[in-house]
Amino acid sequence: MNVVGRTPAALLDDALRADPGRPLVTFYDDATGERVELSVATFANWVAKTANLLQGDLGAEPGDRVAVLLPAHWQTAVWLLACSSVGVVAEVGGDPAGADLVVSGPDTLDAALACSGERVALALRPLGGRFPQPPAGFVDYAVEVPGQGDRFAPFVPVGPDEPALALPGAGLELTGAEVVEKARAEASAPGARLLSGLGYDTWEGLSAGLYAPLATGGSVVLCRHLDRLGDEGLAQRVESERVTATVR
Repeated sequence: MNVVGRTPAALLDDALRADPGRPLVTFYDDATGERVELSVATFANWVAKTANLLQGDLGAEPGDRVAVLLPAHWQTAVWLLACSSVGVVAEVGGDPAGADLVVSGPDTLDAALACSGERVALALRPLGGRFPQPPAGFVDYAVEVPGQGDRFAPFVPVGPDEPALALPGAGLELTGAEVVEKARAEASAPGARLLSGLGYDTWEGLSAGLYAPLATGGSVVLCRHLDRLGDEGLAQRVESERVTATVR
């Protein structure tokens, strides 16, 4: 079965073969001043390490459901592609009590404790830093992921027609192929450099902030707390980052 370009993970593989050095995700947090730029190769390396953690250490299997309790962030984008690589369903904003695993940011740890399976915590600190004090009952992502392998191979091939992404709050569930097709259909233009200030709690935010740029050979400037920047600061960012389209 040829699945090239028909799942999010396959899109990343295509991008890695085509131009590994080009920017893919540039992340700003305008509450902290953080800026991180990840090329296709660097992003893919993070995805491979995270997928190895997910499949190996955490024992995730195709069809498992991962409650993703994370904001729009470059590490969230990594997790979404790692889920696609392993074949587990990323339930963005899903109920931890009904999930096989949960991945949580620092603001949702109490809710994430409802998951009876493996729990992973992300500090979301600059440069992917770890928690000063590891949260009880959780694996600290920043501690565990660096030692994972730089290449990933799924135990079971992931087909394009398997469930891949769910937004329970919107009643939406998509297969890998549907994610790719929907993102391509709604993308602004092939190769666009898109600035997105949307959250990852809607399809529009997920598409603009990850899937559409990936599906069309573009890149994203993903901005958290963009409202703190102001109109003048936004205009300067658009110019400095060579943005061709903006979604707020």
